[in-house]
Amino acid sequence: MFEKLKAAFGTLVSAASEKTISEADVDKLLWDFELALLESDVAQEVVTGLVGRLKGEFVGDKVKRSIDVKDILKTRLAEILVEVVKSPQTLDVFQSIEEKKQTGEPFIIVFLGINGTGKTTTIAKFAYALKQHGFSIVMAAGDTHRAGAIEQLGEHAARLSVKHVAQKYGADPAAVARDAVLYAKAHRIDVVLVDTAGRMQTSRNLMDEMTKIVRVTKPDLTVFVGDALAGNDAVSQAKEFLNATNFDAAILTKADADAKGGAALAISYVTKKPILFLGVGQTYDSLAPFDPTAFAKSLIENASQPAK
Repeated sequence: MFEKLKAAFGTLVSAASEKTISEADVDKLLWDFELALLESDVAQEVVTGLVGRLKGEFVGDKVKRSIDVKDILKTRLAEILVEVVKSPQTLDVFQSIEEKKQTGEPFIIVFLGINGTGKTTTIAKFAYALKQHGFSIVMAAGDTHRAGAIEQLGEHAARLSVKHVAQKYGADPAAVARDAVLYAKAHRIDVVLVDTAGRMQTSRNLMDEMTKIVRVTKPDLTVFVGDALAGNDAVSQAKEFLNATNFDAAILTKADADAKGGAALAISYVTKKPILFLGVGQTYDSLAPFDPTAFAKSLIENASQPAK
């Protein structure tokens, strides 16, 4: 009898000191954050997925009344964001290149993306980073469509003192890439960086040409170069390129002009691929390694700021 009274009293105390998190609680607390994510150019499907995951984890849970549910959700959301952008396929590209170097074969990287994302400049920045790590490089001028593209890559190569392989405009890009690979093998060059023509993801012929380049070169790494300012367009582009090539990783350009960070989150969410670097300026050394934890913290802080 005494034990039953004791148990009943314990239940009463627990009920008085605990509260159950309802769906309405979560909706109310996340409403402003949802809006902030959308204003940060995070795609609707990504926002819906993140909020749905939080609801699934917390609705119905019991917490002490002294605990601020908002703090719990904010902490867990930050953890989820890190999980999303960290990607299960996180890779150390420099380590991978070093391992391939030990085999005596060049490490081949093909860069993909649409016009205007800064793909050629990104290749030059990456070449600079490779030189800082002691690797030798050859660039392949695989953009044989855009006027000035071959000269642009050649100018970067001259400034960086690296070899580049080119043919005339209208040449088969896959043949240019293959020549660069053969040159690298003959001269024991560590890394081949293949530029490709910027193409709209809706152009079937150009997408087929791109898949041919990948098929011919058999790259160790394919990198999607996206524009951090493109918002939802960058997401749709990433999806199409992923379907066509199943690229391995992404680099986002113009990140220095984008304080929102929505494209990075959305691309990571929909592709499940790691982001390697962010373009944060115009100089060759302005290619910053992507830090998932710092990114998630920044996004949370930006979204938590009161609306102006």
